[in-house]
Amino acid sequence: MISGASSGIGAATARGLAGAGYEVVLLARREDRLKQVCEEIRQAGGIAWYQVLDVTDGAAVRAFADSVERCDVLVNNAGGAVGADPVLSADAADWRAMYEVNVIGPLQLTQALAPKMRHTDDAVIVVIGSTAGAVVYEGGGGYTAAKHGEHALAGTLRLELCGEPVRVIEIQPGMVATAEFSLNRFGGDQARADAVYAGVPEPLTAEDVADTVVWTVTRPRHVNVDLLVLRPRAQAAQHKVHRVSQE
Repeated sequence: MISGASSGIGAATARGLAGAGYEVVLLARREDRLKQVCEEIRQAGGIAWYQVLDVTDGAAVRAFADSVERCDVLVNNAGGAVGADPVLSADAADWRAMYEVNVIGPLQLTQALAPKMRHTDDAVIVVIGSTAGAVVYEGGGGYTAAKHGEHALAGTLRLELCGEPVRVIEIQPGMVATAEFSLNRFGGDQARADAVYAGVPEPLTAEDVADTVVWTVTRPRHVNVDLLVLRPRAQAAQHKVHRVSQE
């Protein structure tokens, strides 16, 4: 089960897990994109189906969970950022929206699907966090707060499930150049979105993160990758990024 699977990291993860032999279930809000990704996976010989789902809608999440018999791997990928305003001028509604999708969504989906994992001795819950869950930066207060919350969710869940046959994995990517993340963050402002990655030699791709997800999930059942930080070589830290001249 992969949330946020209609594009970007989620879609790439669905393709990757299908290629590794999993039957994948794609969850997201956009049916047209879900259909497209499912068809791509099927044409490549994989098994895939989808469910239109908003992870912030608790009733819809519970209804979906009631409709499935089992879940071996849950990838909590749905998330996103809204705006880049300073704390003192930020819109509280943006902060609430980010908290809902990055923290409450994974919480609800994990709670609903956990009972469907009891059939196996190697259930896996993956949380796609962010390096923003470890380091704050100017203009990122709302997003970093949400991702810190998601990091706390993953860590607490691992403690509470200790002794159970469940692995809880958190992956924190740094700069990932996808078609939509920054564009959505800046309300469709393409110039601002492009500026995020301007001059950065080879930022991470969605496929890079998906490859990491597949690797962690397919480790032996006694091996838990608690936290994996993934950055492009050009990014040494949240505030230290190598950029080349574009003149």
